[in-house]
This record gives sequence, C-alpha cells and structure tokens, in this order.
Amino acid sequence: MALFRETADVSVRPAVPGDEAPMTRVQVTAWRDTHEVALGDGVIDALDTDAMQARWAQAITSPPGPGFAVLVALDGPDVVGFAAVAPGQLLALEVHPDHQRGGHGSRLLAAAVDRLRTDGAEQIVTWIMDDDTARERFFSSAGLGPDGTERVLATGVRDVVEHRWSAAV
Repeated sequence: MALFRETADVSVRPAVPGDEAPMTRVQVTAWRDTHEVALGDGVIDALDTDAMQARWAQAITSPPGPGFAVLVALDGPDVVGFAAVAPGQLLALEVHPDHQRGGHGSRLLAAAVDRLRTDGAEQIVTWIMDDDTARERFFSSAGLGPDGTERVLATGVRDVVEHRWSAAV
C-alpha cells in the first residue's frame, strides 16, 4: 500500500552548520546540469568541492556582515536547494535538478526577498549566465528583468557573459 502525505513536507529555513555538504552537492549537480557546456569542458570537474564546502560553512557560521544570509530548501529532511543573499543582491539560487519544478525555487526566492526587505533593500539584483533560458523564465515570471548591465567571467577555458537582472522589492 502506498503512503501519501496530505500536505507536502517542504520548507525553507536559514542554513545551519552541516548544510554545507548537501549545498555543495546541489550546486555542483545543478551547475553540471545547466552550465557545463557554457563554462567549457572540464570546468565543473575541476571545481575544488572541499574549498566550496568550506566557503559555504564560513558563509553559514560567519557571514561577512549585516545583510548576508544563506537559506536552504528542504524536501522532508533533505537539503534540495539554497539561496544566498547580500545587501540588495541574490548571490546564488540553486535547486537540485531532481527537485526542480516543485516550488523550491519560488519558496527560496520569496524567502530571499523577505530577508532583503527586512534588511532595508528596495531592489533585488542577480546575475544570469548567457543562454540560461530556464533561469531567465523563472526570474521573469517573478517580476525581474534584465537591466542592460553585463559582466564577463573567465573560466580558464572560455569567457562567459552574465547579464544583470533586477526588480524593486
């Protein structure tokens, strides 16, 4: 007999020590799924996941200042996504590919915007890599749009263009 939950056991909460390992797994898996071609051959494989995990641990336990926060999306007890904010900025928002289209990204974005508002932000800014149409659709549906600003990131294999998107909060 199948066991069904009447309501989904999903939530968003502030990240806590121990979340850095699943966050790093989510990030690497999501980047591999979405950005591997754009970043170039071998870039994802060359990531230092131990260093990434250490940086997330530091961001969780010792944010660099006021207005910085890390949030995680949970499906039951499992971390399936995360968002990181700085004053006025959404630095990162990733959901594991196996858990996308389940509302985790929307819950993370809503929680991130609430945090930014609480910290006095009047605008949200984030960056979207060239050709990431799924992310563009997601942020567009949430009311963000490109503001014409671009930046170029060097991956060691090729340069990657990112576009800044923003909206009033």
